[in-house]
Amino acid sequence: MERVSGPGYRLRFGSGAAGMERLEASLVGTAFAPHRHDTYAIGMTLRGVQTFRYRGELRHCLPGEWHVLHPDEVHDGAAGTDEGFGYRIVYLDPSLVQEALGGRPLPFVADPVVRPGGMPASLAACLADIDRPLEEAERLEIALLVADALERHSGTRAVRREPLALEALSRVRELIVADPAVRHSLAEFEAVSGLDRWTIARQFRAAYGTSPTRFRTMRQLDRARLLMAGGTPPGAAAQAAGFADQSHLTRMFKRAYGLTPARWTTALTARR
Repeated sequence: MERVSGPGYRLRFGSGAAGMERLEASLVGTAFAPHRHDTYAIGMTLRGVQTFRYRGELRHCLPGEWHVLHPDEVHDGAAGTDEGFGYRIVYLDPSLVQEALGGRPLPFVADPVVRPGGMPASLAACLADIDRPLEEAERLEIALLVADALERHSGTRAVRREPLALEALSRVRELIVADPAVRHSLAEFEAVSGLDRWTIARQFRAAYGTSPTRFRTMRQLDRARLLMAGGTPPGAAAQAAGFADQSHLTRMFKRAYGLTPARWTTALTARR
């Protein structure tokens, strides 16, 4: 991915999508001059103390805390200590957030610092590996996560949810289950369900407790586990389950189960 470095700073741009950009930044002994974006900027401090002046106040963002900056709001950025600081951030086009809100007004979060645990774990996961390409469905899911988080932290009154189209959603689910190695497009989900992509993204999680992307990943892992338990090498199991390669399987496996496929297979053999 693109890297930009200079005296006291380093920027690394990850994989993005339409209306969405991900970045990792480190600053030591330097600062960002006052500036403003035309996007939402949702980031998490990884190390050090991040300070910034925003809407007339000096703010501090510690490791594990998030910052929420709204479009067209002037801010700067500097380290609060000599050790510098680092963070990862996702920039979202307001029009993408608006689509996720389904026409409701854009919310405003008055306090730009959100404490650890105040943002969805799934949003943190999207910043954990910024180099991994985002699928079309993930782009919508991230937008929905951000929109929901903005409404929650703005205190916007919750609106009554639309009834779940369970029969239509079940057809999307069954399409994924039939062959999780296949990466279906959002257009295919729309065709099989008769729902638009935003409704699918909103309602699938409400109906099944997870996103279509995460649901497919877990079904891929189910297939890989079954194959490895039967003696298939991890590399071949990864290919059969639709992962990019063995290292991709390993990352997803460890994220889901806390063990690498090799350790899981060893433990399974030892139990037998």
